[in-house]
Amino acid sequence: MARSIIVTGGFGVLGQAVAAAFAAQGDKVARVDFAPSAAEAVAGTLDIGGVNLTDADATQAALDQVAAAHGGIDVLVNVAGGFTWETLEGGSLDSWAKMQAMNLMTNATITKLALPALKAGEHGRIVNIGAGAAIKAGMGMGAYTASKAGVHRLTEALAEELGGSGVTVNAILPSIIDTPTNRKDMPDADFTQWVTAEAIADVILFLASPAARGVTGALIPVTRNG
Repeated sequence: MARSIIVTGGFGVLGQAVAAAFAAQGDKVARVDFAPSAAEAVAGTLDIGGVNLTDADATQAALDQVAAAHGGIDVLVNVAGGFTWETLEGGSLDSWAKMQAMNLMTNATITKLALPALKAGEHGRIVNIGAGAAIKAGMGMGAYTASKAGVHRLTEALAEELGGSGVTVNAILPSIIDTPTNRKDMPDADFTQWVTAEAIADVILFLASPAARGVTGALIPVTRNG
């Protein structure tokens, strides 16, 4: 039976790979994104653009649209987020608030609002995107990794909160993801050592599956492709 899947940040490189992987196995997929439209289509997906996921009303409207179209919500994959590199001395304090909003509050807002629908099913799944870099932050990574560490703690706390339900909550901790933007920003890096979006999507599909029913509250590093 096809499940109802939501992928936030679904218009980006990782979100697109995740959405395509779920769609390929026959699930009903909705991509929700801040961008007004997707640069590339994924066959069969419901695309909802222009959604500020820190706005509860806008987020609830998107959830209602998905539930009406797909008959509920079974899986929520929180890919939406952003990145900045800047030192504390040379950077802006606004960046700290921006990273918290983009990486943590988007996640907390849609997750809180989606919980009734996720709990209504037998096997609700929440998969978050944390960061391997948030285990130990390097120079210039403070604002970004602080927000991603918040995602890690949210994952752990919510998994315990939902322990009596059928909903599991886990997070992926990728290393550097092989994207065009990252290649442009780090042209001298060895791209073969980076993890692909498709490899991350494979792990997300497992965590969203019935086979992963015994895994919750886990922070899972994904650092290689094969």
